[in-house]
Amino acid sequence: MIVMDKPFSPACERNREPIADVIDPLFADIESVLEIGSGTGQHAVYFGARMLHLVWQTSDLPNNHHGIHQWLEEAALPNVLPPLSLDVDDESWPVQRFDAVFTANTLHIVSWPSVQNMFAGISRLLDEDGLFCVYGPFRYGARHTSESNARFDASLRSHDPHSGIREIGAVLELARGVSLAMTADHAMPANNRLLVFSKTAR
Repeated sequence: MIVMDKPFSPACERNREPIADVIDPLFADIESVLEIGSGTGQHAVYFGARMLHLVWQTSDLPNNHHGIHQWLEEAALPNVLPPLSLDVDDESWPVQRFDAVFTANTLHIVSWPSVQNMFAGISRLLDEDGLFCVYGPFRYGARHTSESNARFDASLRSHDPHSGIREIGAVLELARGVSLAMTADHAMPANNRLLVFSKTAR
């Protein structure tokens, strides 16, 4: 069934293949992934179609669920599940465990306390050696990696002073505090990165 007037993100369309090229081998032997902030649902159906061996669980705030449902209904993939209601600042996170968690372009949208809550919640969901993959722009040594990222950061902060591109050092320190160790930092197109973390023993 073709669903008309679905929400559409040009950025998702551009970055889905480079992201999939990185996470495909990482997710080769896992069974379940939770996506935090599924947005339009475009990533979920693309990655789910490429990785039919795993179950891809979408999630987002309720106001985004309708658009995600539209993409899922059109794709009709048995391994991509309807969205859970997930607010990273709410204590009612999913009770089930996941082998991996994925999120794209969320850390610079939410506030830093929300980033902290997200990392803490992800750590609770993952068993030892579980993976967390996060895609988006980051600053290194308090410097932007490009002039376009600097302009993007300024635009974000002008609309919401609590948002903004995160400093990699702060993210790594936060991760270590909740038993997540970065194992890879992949350069991606359009001055983005894909960070890979592994859950360590406490």
